[in-house]
Amino acid sequence: MTTLKTNPHILFLFSDTGGGHRSASEAIIEALNLEFPGQFSYEMVDFFLDYSPPPLNLAGPTYPAMSRMDYLWGRAFETSDDPDRMRVIYAMLWPYIRLYMYKLHREHPCDVIVSVHPLINTPFLRAKRKKRDNTPYVTVVTDLVSTHTAWFNNQADLIIVPTEQARQNAIRTCINPEKLRVIGLPVADRFSRSSASKQELREKLGWPQDKVVILLVGGGEGMGPLGEVSMKINEAKLDAALVVVTGRNKHLKEKLENHKWDIPAYIYGFVKDMPDFMRAADVLVSKAGPGTISEALIAELPIILYHRISGQEEGNVSYVIDEGAGIWAPEIEDIILALKDWLDHPDQRLQAVSNAKRLARPNASRDIAHAIIDQVKR
Repeated sequence: MTTLKTNPHILFLFSDTGGGHRSASEAIIEALNLEFPGQFSYEMVDFFLDYSPPPLNLAGPTYPAMSRMDYLWGRAFETSDDPDRMRVIYAMLWPYIRLYMYKLHREHPCDVIVSVHPLINTPFLRAKRKKRDNTPYVTVVTDLVSTHTAWFNNQADLIIVPTEQARQNAIRTCINPEKLRVIGLPVADRFSRSSASKQELREKLGWPQDKVVILLVGGGEGMGPLGEVSMKINEAKLDAALVVVTGRNKHLKEKLENHKWDIPAYIYGFVKDMPDFMRAADVLVSKAGPGTISEALIAELPIILYHRISGQEEGNVSYVIDEGAGIWAPEIEDIILALKDWLDHPDQRLQAVSNAKRLARPNASRDIAHAIIDQVKR
């Protein structure tokens, strides 16, 4: 444990536009508590909800519906992913949001600012500059590869990125390379620390020891074709066991629980012990969210990706495939074929396991915690 000379107050800027920004903040805070227990204070501010004018303050509740408009979302992402265009957008927005940014700055004095959201950086840094405030500003990028230009602003003191690809994106937007550090994506510590073996975890969970275990997830809301994929896996009569996590989708959970299965099947709702599930499984079938991918890599779990959000998650798919840690299977038939291939050729699956282990960054959250504290010490 490192002892600090002062107890800094840390401001986290996030918004609940998707689950990744909050969970990233919480993972960093957890790591700070583990590395510097009792030596700092913090607050989390949802800037869209609390410090944005209408209709921007509705960004959180409307995000799920907007992100499901896949083509429009992708076009909006690609069209705006340009430094010159973003400068114009922010210049147009500034008269409308500046008083809110000044209020946010005034009401939350701190020793270091940590942003885990792309859309707050340029507006808040402008307000900070106008007020001649030299408080260190750290951006923690929570997109793996397809990093929107809004993430990057040279006025930040430190920009932490999860991959070398993200670092190159930042450099292409004229970010000073000295401000960039490749550390990884912050995930909860329980994904990185486990004393139990795969066999012990399976015994605890009641899963078979002699089967390849397929873990099928769709996020906290149980979105995507979980039900249909489950049925097709069952119809294929694969020599495997199936674990389905339906999240908060109670209707789907009940439907699957009442289904007559031809293979060993285990149905769960929302679970808090996902780290154990990942370590006990052999294959993950999932959407291409950056957090889930990072967690799976730490668990040395090869991935079959079946869905990505256009624009912001396309790079995640390329990253997993190019690095040999998984397969892209956008159609249900592709998922079944990929599973059959890995079951018939276990050496290929084990190579993907090895590649996942190589890509994993289990200490990212703690390394980020130290990087933040280093900014206070400057």
